[in-house]
Amino acid sequence: MTARALLVLALGTLPAQAETPAVPRFEAYTGGPEHSFTGEWQYMVGGGVAAFDCSGDGRPELFMAGGTAPASLWRNDSTPGKLAFTPLDSLETALEGVTGAWPVDIDSDGITDLAVLRVGENRLLRGLGDCRFEPANALWGFDGGDAWSTAFAATWETGSAFPTLAIGNYIDRAEEAFPWGSCTDNWLHRGTATGFAPPLALTPSYCSLSMLFTDWNRSRRPSLRVSNDREYYKGGQEQLWHLDPGAAPRLYTPDEGWQRLRIWGMGIAGADLDGDGYPEFYLTSMADNKLQVLVQPGPDAPPRYRDDAFPRGAHAQRPYTGGDVRPSTAWHPEFADVNNDGLADLFVAKGNVSAMPDFAADDPNNLLLQRADGTFYEAGAAAGVASMKVARGGAVTDLDGDGWLDLVVVNRNAPAEIWRNTGTGAPGTWIALRPEQPAPNRDAVNGWVEVRSGGKTQRQEITVGGGHGGGQLGPRHFGLGTASEAEVRVIWPDGTAGDWTTLAAGQVWHLPRGGSPAPAP
Repeated sequence: MTARALLVLALGTLPAQAETPAVPRFEAYTGGPEHSFTGEWQYMVGGGVAAFDCSGDGRPELFMAGGTAPASLWRNDSTPGKLAFTPLDSLETALEGVTGAWPVDIDSDGITDLAVLRVGENRLLRGLGDCRFEPANALWGFDGGDAWSTAFAATWETGSAFPTLAIGNYIDRAEEAFPWGSCTDNWLHRGTATGFAPPLALTPSYCSLSMLFTDWNRSRRPSLRVSNDREYYKGGQEQLWHLDPGAAPRLYTPDEGWQRLRIWGMGIAGADLDGDGYPEFYLTSMADNKLQVLVQPGPDAPPRYRDDAFPRGAHAQRPYTGGDVRPSTAWHPEFADVNNDGLADLFVAKGNVSAMPDFAADDPNNLLLQRADGTFYEAGAAAGVASMKVARGGAVTDLDGDGWLDLVVVNRNAPAEIWRNTGTGAPGTWIALRPEQPAPNRDAVNGWVEVRSGGKTQRQEITVGGGHGGGQLGPRHFGLGTASEAEVRVIWPDGTAGDWTTLAAGQVWHLPRGGSPAPAP
């Protein structure tokens, strides 16, 4: 049976022929940043990038994990059509042993903070403005532990001034000589009025490499998805945790519909691809990437998923160029509309773990462009991003403010790479939206942004976490095709839906709760 026939079975009747999407062209940036994620055993995983605006000019800065090298912070001095970065290293940010970092406004003061994971004590860095930071573990009562930490997610529980943080840990550092079966506990740091309660162990834990708080069933009660590396656990699986108010976290069970799944889980990305209002999830692995679709959408739905990776052409299990036919190793996944046609595309960073002979050595990153029928078209080579370096983390973000999403990749034991998106050669309008609400949770984490244009509705959940080794915080980018305006609204984390408002394309808009939209400077 052909892939198209399988897709018909899964999704229903399709158009007679899906058109090839417009391919954006990416131009390699050669001016830096000069940074690598280095190290061997303890740094075979991790190596991400956090993209967020700490200078206040609307452009995202880049904080890159370094492993045995110091982490580095780069101020973004780009202008439309031209990339430029300046190093801003300081004692607070130039930490060694860093595996990943995620931006989040922890104290809801309007200045982004950083959660920095390490082999050793994790650090919370409080943003002071102008890309300055101060250590905040003691200030907020945060226990950074002394583990090999590799995954992170954040959400706000009802009534809490501070967020709840999930920290994913890998192999027990005391058992590294015999790693199989020695996964150590993940931690849940629940927020309080002034900081964080002592961490709760999320037992059992299975060597997590990615975590994501997500309102997967639109119940307004985000759950914690955990993706685990089967290389080192015994009897483990992928996990989904209940997070009920005032109750201890508990796993979803088979009786509730959770299906046992065992993969080399390395990254999670979520997006509403089919317009039904519920997110699909892409799970990266070694040769066996998954595109999970909720079988029975609804607020009371069981967490039962089918895998649509193969019928939609998103399995990406082998290199598509370079001649190496062995299976691929996938790390950071991210959904983003890189050609501004109104459909979410998928970037996947690829790279061998560490000279594993059964897996591809020449393993290019994937740039999968979504077609109108929901299938994906591999455009990595045509777009110019088919690097053979050993990738780990990444970010798809507009670095120069021209409305086309650019690409950042952190490589292991090799220089990081940045590509500027020069567009498709055809018009592609866009709009970017940043919801804001009073403290706590100023960025409306686990709320939703919706955009109506051209007879369809796009939706994005606001999340902190997922990916591999890093994430982003900033305006939500939507491609609009040729539309000059769009209707937008925010569904806030408590379920309150804002009014639909018509806004002009080609602009970043701030959406204050209870106020009028305002264009960003």
